[in-house]
Amino acid sequence: MKRKSNITPDASISLLLLKDSNLERRVLKVVEMVESGGTFAIRQLAAEFRLSPSYLQRLFKHETGIRMGEWLSEQRLQRAAYLLSNSYLTVKEITHAVGYEHTSSFIRAFERRFLQAPARYRKQNDNENKCHSEHAKRIAAA
Repeated sequence: MKRKSNITPDASISLLLLKDSNLERRVLKVVEMVESGGTFAIRQLAAEFRLSPSYLQRLFKHETGIRMGEWLSEQRLQRAAYLLSNSYLTVKEITHAVGYEHTSSFIRAFERRFLQAPARYRKQNDNENKCHSEHAKRIAAA
């Protein structure tokens, strides 16, 4: 049975905003590293702080209230959504840029999170961006 995620649909908000500066320094550093745009696995992050992966995950959950694996996945998918909307990278290039090894795994995760395929998400956002820029042009011309 799958547990319901603690992450809200708008989890792009930084954990730094959810918690004040009282976050344990190692957890704070993990958040900063991941939010800087790097792609990290839990094992890599644990090794960085000379902790076991399971201890780092318990510490992260205790400090933030969010499971670390879910948070890392959400960060990757939010970054992918940004790249789909703001770059000309292919889905395969984005897959690797956000830390997925296989495009099929990335597409499945993206569809679960955003309820549509990455290509459709890009097309929808392209259409919205065109509408916004046309609207802005009409306002500027008035």
